[in-house]
Amino acid sequence: MATSKTFKQLARLSGAAPQRKGPFVNRRLARRDVQTWIPRLAKMPAADRAKLRGISLPRWRQILAGAVVADLTMATLDIDSMEICPWALREGIVLPHLESIAQEAPLSLQPVRRTTDAGATVMSLRSGG
Repeated sequence: MATSKTFKQLARLSGAAPQRKGPFVNRRLARRDVQTWIPRLAKMPAADRAKLRGISLPRWRQILAGAVVADLTMATLDIDSMEICPWALREGIVLPHLESIAQEAPLSLQPVRRTTDAGATVMSLRSGG
């Protein structure tokens, strides 16, 4: 499981769904995709990286280094593919903590689903729907 924004952007570059599709869409990053992008990013002028789908302006200068680190990390840990977490480490710590201290109803991560009657329902992720 990767929680890094660099991993998120590499996954997007490799064809993962954009953030606007929501946090509950399954996104993965394969090492072979990272390895495909490293030489492409290396040959590309740095300013052109800012124009790539999924690469944010603050990260265009570091995405090549991030791809190299991602490849080496995945190689070292013998990982061929990893799931991309929609939240960073801090949310991964804070959200369960908030849930554990909730007094009345448990606080859990639940997507809001719109219904036709202008209301909304929530689906528990823990129960699988």
